[in-house]
Amino acid sequence: MARYTGPVCKLCRREGMKLFLKGSRCITEKCAFERRAYSPGQHGQNMRRKGSEYGLQLREKQKTRRIYGVFEKQFRNYFAKAAQKKGITGENLLQLLECRLDNLVYRLGFAPSRKAARQLVRHNHVLVNGRRVNIPSFEVKAGSVIKIAEKSQNLDIIRESLKEAGKGLEFDWLRLDKVKLEGQLLEIPKRGQIPTLVQEQMIVELYSK
Repeated sequence: MARYTGPVCKLCRREGMKLFLKGSRCITEKCAFERRAYSPGQHGQNMRRKGSEYGLQLREKQKTRRIYGVFEKQFRNYFAKAAQKKGITGENLLQLLECRLDNLVYRLGFAPSRKAARQLVRHNHVLVNGRRVNIPSFEVKAGSVIKIAEKSQNLDIIRESLKEAGKGLEFDWLRLDKVKLEGQLLEIPKRGQIPTLVQEQMIVELYSK
């Protein structure tokens, strides 16, 4: 399945909440969700959301997948890996998604959105422990250092994004050095440290059927 390339604001409206897919635009009055907080389509304003158990579980799965920008098959693989690990499956799933390289580049403030972070990674602008990594789904281990490559440190998108970093949420499981343009994953975050507004237990129930 190809990656979705349509208007991302439609995804927020479909899920009934902001997914912050457009970076800083999502917190301004230009945000489409602020102007049209109803489902997209001709009958969006009159559409009644299905309240079945399966429907609610499916929406949580789709919401989570869209927030982190992963394909259906990728998401299923993440769930399978989370189920095999010790601990709570739902928490394991979110930890795996949070430790993706593109997500950490976004969390550290090097990019205004996860989509922009994926582009930085794919275009060889990011180093992990001194080695160039161009795979957005690369799993970063605790203690690893993420740094912007020296030749890429003057990119406007990075500089502009860093101006906003620290104004919103701060993470005690990440360390950021704005001068050196590097950050470190200090530890794997616990569920209470992950700000993603999803009910992961519903995803577990969906895949457990």
